Amino acid sequence: MKMKLSLSKVVGGCRLGMLTNLGKKGIQCMDIPGCLLYTKMGSAPHLTHDTLETVKDVPVVVQLPLPALVELQEVMEEYKEGIGTFVGMPDSIVYCSLLDPAVFSPPGYNNNKTVSIWGSGGRMEMTPSKFMALQRALQPDWFQCLSDGDTIAAEVSKKRAKKSVDRSLSFLDECLQLQEEFPELQESVMIGVIEGGDLLEERLRSARETAKRPVGGFLLDGFQGNAMAKDTKLELLSSAIAELPDDKPRLIHGIGRPDEVLELIERGVDVFESCFPYQVTERGCALSFNYGCHPDPDGDVLKENGEPDKEESKDEKTKTEIFSETEGMTAFEICLKEERYQDDFGPLLSGCLCYCCQNHSRAYVHHLLMTNELLASVLLMMHNFQHYFAFFHSIQDALKEDRLDKLKEIVCRQAV
Repeated sequence: MKMKLSLSKVVGGCRLGMLTNLGKKGIQCMDIPGCLLYTKMGSAPHLTHDTLETVKDVPVVVQLPLPALVELQEVMEEYKEGIGTFVGMPDSIVYCSLLDPAVFSPPGYNNNKTVSIWGSGGRMEMTPSKFMALQRALQPDWFQCLSDGDTIAAEVSKKRAKKSVDRSLSFLDECLQLQEEFPELQESVMIGVIEGGDLLEERLRSARETAKRPVGGFLLDGFQGNAMAKDTKLELLSSAIAELPDDKPRLIHGIGRPDEVLELIERGVDVFESCFPYQVTERGCALSFNYGCHPDPDGDVLKENGEPDKEESKDEKTKTEIFSETEGMTAFEICLKEERYQDDFGPLLSGCLCYCCQNHSRAYVHHLLMTNELLASVLLMMHNFQHYFAFFHSIQDALKEDRLDKLKEIVCRQAV
C-alpha cells in the first residue's frame, strides 16, 4: 500500500493536508505542514524513550541520519526486522536521511561514482549499490536517495551545478533499478532529491527530470546555511516547486527557524526537520516565541508564549548574543546561561505546559547549566521539542482558519 497525499486546502502556495497509508502496514498518517522527529541513531537527543513520552505531539515520522547507521549494516542484515524495531520505535515511520543536519560535512569529496558521508569512523564513500545494500538491511519506511548535494558554498560554478544534477539523476536511476530487485524495499518510499545549486535552469531541470521518475516525494536540497541570498533561495524554491506534482510531499533539510519555516510553507514546502530545537538546546537556550494568533485569548493555551520580559532591554539582548557558546543564537530563544536568570523562579515560558515548565524554574535550569549537569539538556530538550511541535500544530490551525498571515506577522515581528 503506497503513501498517499490528500490536500484539504491550498491557499496561495500553502498546502494543508494529510499523508496517509504510512508504514509497512499502511495505518499511520501525518498532517502537513509538519515536521520530523530528529534523532541520533533512533534516540531523541538527550532523551530516553520514557522521557520522550512526556513530550506532547511528537511527530510520527522519525528521522535517522545515515552516517550513524553505516556500522550497523552487518548487524541489521542478520537481525532482518528493520531499523525501526531495532531502535525500539516499531510504531514510528522511519525516514533515513543521507546526512545529519546538525553535523558539518566537508565539501569537495563527491565524484561521478560516489558520495562521501562522515561517520564516527571517518569518511565513507557510497556507490549506489553500496547505498542500496545498506537501505536493504535497514528497511526504512522512507529514505532519501543518494545525491550530490555538495553545492552549498558561496560560489558554485555553472559547471559544478550541472554536475550535481547529472550525478543525482544518474544515482536516482541506478537506485530505482536496485530497489526493484530488493523484496525488502518494495514497501519503502524513495525520496527523490532536487539539486542544482543557485542556478535556476539547473534547479528547473532537476525538478522536471526527478518528477518523471517513480519517487514517493521530493527533497529540496542545498538550501541550508547562509551562503545563498534569501531572495535567491526563495525564488529558486518557488520555481522548482512549480515543476513538481501536487500529489507528492516536498521535504526540506536544515531550515528550522520559525520565520523561515513560514516563508517556505507559503511556497509549498510540506515537511521540515526538528533539528532546530536540538541546536537551541545545545546552546543552553530555551525556545521562547509566541505563535498564538487566536482571536479569543482564552482559547489559546499558550497565549503568553514568547512575550518578551518587560525588563529585558536591548542592551541585555546584545549581552546574550556575545556569548561565545551561543553563536548562532536567534531571536526566538532565551539563553539560560545568563546571570540574570539565577534568581528567576518563573517557568522557562509562561503558559507552557511542558514537563520542564510545569516542574522547574529558569533559575534551576541556569544552575544546571552552570554546573554542567546533564539534566539541563534533558529539560531543555523536552521543552524545546514540545514548543516546536506545538508550533506546527498552530500552523495547521492557522491554515484551517485562514489566519496564516496573522501568525506570520506575530512570528516575524519577533525575528527583529
